[in-house]
Amino acid sequence: MSARRIINEVTMYREEFMREALNEARLCASLDEVPVGAVIVKDGKIVSRAGNRKESKNNALCHAELIAIDAASAALGHWWLENCEMYVTLEPCPMCAGAMINARIKSLYFGAYDKKGGGCGSKIDVMKTDLFNHNINVSGGHLEEECGKILTEFFENKRSQKKLEKSKTTTENDV
Repeated sequence: MSARRIINEVTMYREEFMREALNEARLCASLDEVPVGAVIVKDGKIVSRAGNRKESKNNALCHAELIAIDAASAALGHWWLENCEMYVTLEPCPMCAGAMINARIKSLYFGAYDKKGGGCGSKIDVMKTDLFNHNINVSGGHLEEECGKILTEFFENKRSQKKLEKSKTTTENDV
């Protein structure tokens, strides 16, 4: 897949912000969280950053995007994030895409596409132009290989750990 539609090219993608989102994703992996990172930028400055915390918080709502929106709203003193851009390492799910619409995010730049659960065109397109009262500039596939690799490696490691634990349990039962 290639980068998607840009409704109003007022802002431009900046790789340094996607790299900051990747740093958040790496932190998630080190905490045994699914490595998805997000940053929100206003006027060329990061106003919030976040990573998934679903496991540590035991809360399905603790996606990187939602945490970043909450932090940006607190930092800026308002829920209306109309002049903000979000950079996230994985295509947002429908829940997060809906939150971005409600928060009036101006532009979304994401890394890897999520063919199983993406809400910005891969599985369903919540961001479809004129579907809601607010449209978001959406562009995907930025640092796609690097963003996808961190997820692939995380889940490969999880599967390897699971196999190792299973073989260890089998060996202990044989003794």
